[in-house]
Amino acid sequence: MSEFNNVTVVKEANVYFDGGVTSRTIFFADGSRKTLGIMMPGEYTFNTGSAELMEIMSGEMTVLLPGSPDWVTIKGGEAFEVPENSSFKLKVTAVSDYCCSFL
Repeated sequence: MSEFNNVTVVKEANVYFDGGVTSRTIFFADGSRKTLGIMMPGEYTFNTGSAELMEIMSGEMTVLLPGSPDWVTIKGGEAFEVPENSSFKLKVTAVSDYCCSFL
């Protein structure tokens, strides 16, 4: 899906890691939410409350998911899931456009 219709967008940006990661939150009529954002090259650790689906629209990174000993390369057009109440690490090697769905 390349666009979302009939949504509410929060105007204030979510800014993390001194501006290295930014996003905007969108809400759907059914109460679900997503964030759309950009990650600049760098290393980041994220904590989750809800399970997440991270869709990478463009860019490239390596991901260390909970319980995995291996880093996995993720490129534009690919996605990965993160379990609730966990953390994951990213090494972003190219500016990355993403969509995070809260499951």
